[in-house]
Amino acid sequence: MPISRRESGVVPAARALASQVHPVFMLPPVACSLFGGVLAGAFAPLAGLTHTTAIFAAVYTAHVKDGYVDFYVRDEDDDHPLSEWGCKAALAGSTALFFVCLLALWVVAGVGAALLTLPTWLVAYHHAPQLDTNPVTATTGYPLGIALAILGGYYVQAGTLTAVPVAFAAVFLVLLSGVKVIDDAQDFDYDRSIQKHTVAVTVGPGRARIAAYALMATALLLVVAFATLAVFPPSSVAAVAGFGVVAGVARRADPELATMLLVRGSYVFLAFLLVAVWFRPLG
Repeated sequence: MPISRRESGVVPAARALASQVHPVFMLPPVACSLFGGVLAGAFAPLAGLTHTTAIFAAVYTAHVKDGYVDFYVRDEDDDHPLSEWGCKAALAGSTALFFVCLLALWVVAGVGAALLTLPTWLVAYHHAPQLDTNPVTATTGYPLGIALAILGGYYVQAGTLTAVPVAFAAVFLVLLSGVKVIDDAQDFDYDRSIQKHTVAVTVGPGRARIAAYALMATALLLVVAFATLAVFPPSSVAAVAGFGVVAGVARRADPELATMLLVRGSYVFLAFLLVAVWFRPLG
C-alpha cells in the first residue's frame, strides 16, 4: 500500500515521511535533551544520543498523529501528504524506534532514565485527539515535553536529579506555556467554530494574551530568583534580557508574527542559558 497520498514509489514515500519533520518545533526538544546533558557536567555520548533519538521519535509521533487526526478523523485539514495507511505505518515506526531507545536507556542509564523518558511519548501520542481539546492540556503538552527532555537528558548522564535541572525544567514549562497560548490564538476563529477549547477560545483573545505574557514574565522572574538563590549561574540573567527584548517586540505584533518571534526568542533564551551554564562567564 502506498505511503504517500499523491504518488507511489520509494521517493514519494520518503518525501511524505520527511514532511512530518518540522525543525522549528522539533529542534527545541532535541536541543533541550542535550542541554540537560550539559547541565550534568560530564556527557556520555551513547546515553545522550539514545535519549535525543527517543525525544525525536516522540515528537515525530506527535506530528504524525496530529496530522492523521486532523485530516482523517476530524476532517479539519484540506490536505495531508501521508495516506491513511502511511500515517499508521509512520506511527508504528516512530513508536518502535522510541521503545527501542527506551529499552536501551534502561540498560545504559537505569530504570529511572526510562521512567523519565516514557511520558514524552505518552504526551505525544495522546496530544490528539485527547489532550488538545482541553485548554490546560492543549497548552502544556509541548512545554511539558520540553521539561521532560531536560530532566531525562540530565538523568541519563548523572543518574539522579538535582535542583538545577528541575528548576530549568520548571522555567521552560512556564515560559513555553505562555508562548503556546499565543500560538493557539492564531487559530481562534477556526478553533471556536469547531468548539476546540484552547485558552483563547475559553477566555477570549484579549485575556488569553494577558495570561500568556503573565506566564512568560513569571518564567523570567523565576530565572532571576534562581540566580539569586545560586541555583542558576549569575550570568543566566542575560537570558532574561534576551528573551525580554523579543517578548517586548512580539507584544505589539499579531498572533502569527508574535508566535514566530517568540519561538525564535526561545532559541535565544536557551542559547543564553547554555552559555551561562557551560562557560559561567560571571562565575
